[in-house]
Amino acid sequence: MRIGILGTGGMADALGTQWIRAGHEVLFGGRDLGRAEALARRRGGASGSLRQAADFGTDAVLMALPWQAAVEVARQLPCTGRVLIDCTNPVGEGFRLLTAGGPPAAVQLATATGPQTHVVKAFNLCHEDVWRLTPPVFDGRPLGVPVSGDDAEALAVVRQLVRDVGCEPFAAGELDQGAGLLEATAALLIRLWVGEGVDAQSIAPPRELAGPRAEEAALSPSPAS
Repeated sequence: MRIGILGTGGMADALGTQWIRAGHEVLFGGRDLGRAEALARRRGGASGSLRQAADFGTDAVLMALPWQAAVEVARQLPCTGRVLIDCTNPVGEGFRLLTAGGPPAAVQLATATGPQTHVVKAFNLCHEDVWRLTPPVFDGRPLGVPVSGDDAEALAVVRQLVRDVGCEPFAAGELDQGAGLLEATAALLIRLWVGEGVDAQSIAPPRELAGPRAEEAALSPSPAS
């Protein structure tokens, strides 16, 4: 695949490096061309401006800029027809979700880029260091990556990119609902990991103790029946 990466920070570096190792063509695009060139030189990809990265990413474009800049940058770039992967987290001071009460970050990106851009929310629940692991496997189990979007072909592309970093893609629903849940989950996990210094994995029980699936529950008789 041809993947354009918007940004030169930790997430751009970590995911871009993994995709290059998997055999994809990657162009790192930055507002600072020197940083983009240095990153590409270290990792073996190409470099250019943000616009060049958006042009290059005919198969996928990764939005890896800080959330505060992401929407405005996306509005200015030629993303029509692109699969735009949003890994941003709109989390502010005090671990506050900056989009609370409004559209999720990914939906705002979709609005900014227009209906022909296929935004998919993914890769937002883990720190960049997790994406540097080869592969991210814990206790023998590949890391699960929730993926939220509306377009089937775009989702298939992102699921493949998830597998290419050694992880397992999970369906997280359509963008208008799934993205908001993922962003709120990220805010909670960051609060627990960073603010409280606790192991956030311990808040979820094993699958066999998590209760019946929704469809099983719907078919089961109610306690009053």
